[in-house]
Amino acid sequence: MFPVLPEAAAGAAASLGTDSVTLADLLRVANTPGFDRWQEQVRRTGGCSAPIHLQGSTVTRDKVTGQVLHSYSTDIEPGGRLRVACGNRRASRCPSCAWTYAGDTYHLIRAGLTGDPAKGTPDTVRDHPRVFATLTAPSFGRVHNRPGNRPCTCGVHHPEDAPELGTALDPATYDYAGAVLWNNHASDLWRYFTIYLRREIARRAGLTQKAAHEQSRVSFGKVAEYQKRGAVHFHAVIRFDGPEGPASPPPAWATLDLLTDAIRAAAARVAVDVPPAGDEPDRILRWGTQLDVQPIGAFGDGEDITEQAVASYVAKYATKAAETTGTVDRRIGNKEALALLGVPEHPARLIAACLDLHALYPDRKLRDWAHMLGFRGHFSTKSRRYSTTLGALRQVRADYRARQERRERGLSEDLDDTEGSTHVLAHWIYAGQGHTPGESWLAASIARDIRINRETARDALTDLQAQETTGEW
Repeated sequence: MFPVLPEAAAGAAASLGTDSVTLADLLRVANTPGFDRWQEQVRRTGGCSAPIHLQGSTVTRDKVTGQVLHSYSTDIEPGGRLRVACGNRRASRCPSCAWTYAGDTYHLIRAGLTGDPAKGTPDTVRDHPRVFATLTAPSFGRVHNRPGNRPCTCGVHHPEDAPELGTALDPATYDYAGAVLWNNHASDLWRYFTIYLRREIARRAGLTQKAAHEQSRVSFGKVAEYQKRGAVHFHAVIRFDGPEGPASPPPAWATLDLLTDAIRAAAARVAVDVPPAGDEPDRILRWGTQLDVQPIGAFGDGEDITEQAVASYVAKYATKAAETTGTVDRRIGNKEALALLGVPEHPARLIAACLDLHALYPDRKLRDWAHMLGFRGHFSTKSRRYSTTLGALRQVRADYRARQERRERGLSEDLDDTEGSTHVLAHWIYAGQGHTPGESWLAASIARDIRINRETARDALTDLQAQETTGEW
């Protein structure tokens, strides 16, 4: 007898136009023994689209008596495997894990703006001068754009979602080599910017660098974003602190105006030399002229740029990469793959430039990062004292789940086992990754439900925070 998928799931699959292969696999999965446990596993991963499969066991024994307090083996799991979240930050790879990563980034950035004692950042940090700065790339040639309400240089008034936006008006004269070399050195440009920023701050304060460092600190949290034209630019929260970091107030001379002026002066000073190679001339890479520095106001105080808006903006782009320009989120080792993968002309030319330049600049690993249009840096970074860390946020979540699990098993919730009463033996091996087509459909459905519930809870929390700030509750 052919297995029957529950009527609601079958109707949903049909309404979404699920292909016959996926629908057949859906039928198989839903009628497999242990389906309820499989759903529970996937729900615990948040609906991860590419979970890691593990096989193994754990045994918890009393150290004194040797009595087995608890044992677990994946032999009892569906398919003999335990599925755990992949943890990938990219929304193009795993929307569920990327949503979690974005949430962690949001709390990290927000803690450095509003303060959060539970995350190690005092509330007084909110009174420190801070700005939201955007540093962009220079021009490498004219591109299709939307200059206000005026038509593009090509004579067409492009809609917001026009595919030609950001592409070269004249590909023959566009400096594709310069564009990918700039992306490749963007992290160096940022590093030099942070060095010059401290020097410019000291100069404006009338102090030596050592004296300025003894009286103040500069903290930042930043994220990289690809413009439509394929050039990387950085958004950064930059904040003045006292000599002990966010726990101490900045000195009187550390004003918002001084910070803003120092940022502009530092950005103008940065220059990275790229030596000539082959037919490529020597280049001096600099930031673009479109430098934006705006003060960050408190939540709901009427400022254009608020703490909430900045944290949300940074979190949004922490999960995106070069795929926003039309390329593919996978490594590309040769030009033949560009046509096979259907990469649009503009990003394809940028990728081809990376492949061509690799032999000229082997230490820059341009071929390895061709799919990233040459960029090889971290997408989100922060200074050590800005606020908490992603690792700390993940550990809190892991500890919560571990305590929950131990409570369900009747074990002590003391994760550190301070009394030294138990001994745990564990053995795990990697057993694969991902889902079958039917499992992918079901996992995506579970992820949607989880996300809707989380967003509803988040919106309610945001409303409460706004009421608390404005004194309306």
